[in-house]
Amino acid sequence: MFIVSLTYISEMPEIDKYLEAHIEYLDKYYEVGIFLASGRKVPRNGGVILAQAENLDELEVILNYDPFKIHNLANYEITEFVPSKTVPELAFLIQ
Repeated sequence: MFIVSLTYISEMPEIDKYLEAHIEYLDKYYEVGIFLASGRKVPRNGGVILAQAENLDELEVILNYDPFKIHNLANYEITEFVPSKTVPELAFLIQ
C-alpha cells in the first residue's frame, strides 16, 4: 500500500490545462484496481493518491504515465505502509 503525495511545481493555469488528461489517467488505474482513493489537497497545492501495487518499482512505472509527471507539473513523494487496522468497510486492505 502506498500514499502518493503530489505537490504542484507549476502555476494553476498549467495544472488545469492537463487536469482532464490527469483524471483520465486516474480512471485507467482505478479500473485495474491500482488506485483506491484520490483527491486534491486543501489548499489546492497538489493531491494525494492511495495506491495498491505489487511493489514500489511497479508504482513508479505507473506514475510515469501521469500527465502531471510527463509535463513536470508536480513533485511526487511516495510513502509505503502496511495497513494493520481499518474500519470494516476497508478490511480488504489488510493483507
